Amino acid sequence: MEIKIPYTPRKHQAYLHQQISRYRWSVLVCHRRFGKTVCMINHLIRSALLTKAKNPRFAYIAPTFKQAKAIAWDYVKQFTAKIPYTKFNETELRVDLPNGSRITLLGSENSDGLRGIYLDGCVIDEYANVSEKLFPEIIRPALSDRKGYCVFIGTPAGMNNNFYDLYQHAQGAEDWFNYKAKASQTKIVDQDELDKAKEVMGEKKYMQEFECDWIANIEGAIYGDVLAKMEDKKQIIRVPYDPSLPVSTAWDLGVSDHTAIIFFQQLGSSINIIDYYEERGQGLPHYIEVINAKEYIYKDHFAPHDIEVTDFSNGKTRREVAYQLGVRFKVVPKIPLEDGIHATTMTLPRCYIDVDHCKKLIDALRHYHRKYVDKNRMFRSKPNHDWSSHACDSMRYLSVGLQELNTRQSAPQSVADNSYRII
Repeated sequence: MEIKIPYTPRKHQAYLHQQISRYRWSVLVCHRRFGKTVCMINHLIRSALLTKAKNPRFAYIAPTFKQAKAIAWDYVKQFTAKIPYTKFNETELRVDLPNGSRITLLGSENSDGLRGIYLDGCVIDEYANVSEKLFPEIIRPALSDRKGYCVFIGTPAGMNNNFYDLYQHAQGAEDWFNYKAKASQTKIVDQDELDKAKEVMGEKKYMQEFECDWIANIEGAIYGDVLAKMEDKKQIIRVPYDPSLPVSTAWDLGVSDHTAIIFFQQLGSSINIIDYYEERGQGLPHYIEVINAKEYIYKDHFAPHDIEVTDFSNGKTRREVAYQLGVRFKVVPKIPLEDGIHATTMTLPRCYIDVDHCKKLIDALRHYHRKYVDKNRMFRSKPNHDWSSHACDSMRYLSVGLQELNTRQSAPQSVADNSYRII
C-alpha cells in the first residue's frame, strides 16, 4: 500500500532528513521559524512507517506534557490523518499506525515516570530546558536493546546547559551529527521581517534566537566574536595529540589561587590546543608532577613574569624551584593587559581547541567579559575577575609568548640575544 504524507520539506529540512538518517545521534541547533518541529514529527512518522521492528515505539519529548501537546500534537494528527486505520488517543497524545508502530508525545517534567519504556527512535525538543539526567539515565537505556536513534533539537539558551555541552560533544564524534541553522543562511524568514524582529527583540536576543549565537547573552564578552567564528569554521572540535610533534605549555601561576595550564602543539601556522589542567591550593611540585605524568614530549614552557618573584620562605623564585624539578620556564614579558588581550585576539583564529579535554578553557574564553556600568553607560576597561580569568590569563601568556618568540626568531641575532626576555 502506498502512503503519501502531505509534507514537502524545504531545502534545509530535506538536507536534515538525509543526514540524520545516516547517524544514530543528531544535535540540531535551529533558528526560530525554521520548521524544526514539523521536520522532526515527519521524521518520526517516516521512521515509524518504514521500520521492520516488532511493536515499534517512537516518541517526541518536550520539556513539559503541556508543551508537547501545544507544539506537536496538531502536527502529528495533520500528517497522519490520511493514513488508513490510524488511531488517535487524545488523552495519552498517542497515535497508533496500521503497521503496529506507535508515536507518543511525552513531557520530561516527570522523567521518573518514563523509566521502563523502550524506544526505536525519539526526538527531544528544547533540550536546554530538560533535565540533564533525562537522556543518560532514562532515554539512552530505553534505546539500547532496540539500537534506536535520538535527535536533540532546540535554540541556544546560553552555554551553561546540557544542550550546549551536547552540541560540543557532537563535533566530530563517531556516529554523531551536529548542525546549526542561522536565519541569515537559510533565508526561510525574509530579511525585512528579520530586521523588524531585531528592532523589537534587541541585538542580543535576536542573535540568540535567529542567529543561534551561544554567547549572545554574555554582555561585554571579550572573545565572543572570535569564538563564534572559530565554531563556524569547525575549529572547536576534537584535536588529537600528535606524537610526532613536541608539546608546549602556557601557565597562569597561582599560589593560594588557581593555576591554569594549557598544552598545545604547533603545526605550521596552526596552534593545536590539545589539553588543559586547572587546580588550586597546590604547590609547584604538584603541577610539575601533573605534566610529567602525561605522555607528551615537551618543548617550551611559558610562564608570567611573576614567576621570578622571590619566595621569602626559602629565598628562591618559583622559576628556580621549577628548574630544580626539571622544568625550564620561558618568562613572558610584562606588557599592558589590553596588549595581551589584543595578542590573544590575533592568536585565537590560528587555534584548534579540543572540545573534550579543554571544555573549561573554552567556557572561560566565551565567558570572559567586561562589566557594563549603567551609571556611566559604558563597559569597564578591565575584564571582570572571576572563575574565567585564570584560563584566559594562561591563553594570554601563550599568545604573548609565541608573539615574542616569533619576534626573536625574525630579529637580527644581536637584537635577539640582547633584548629578548624569554630565556
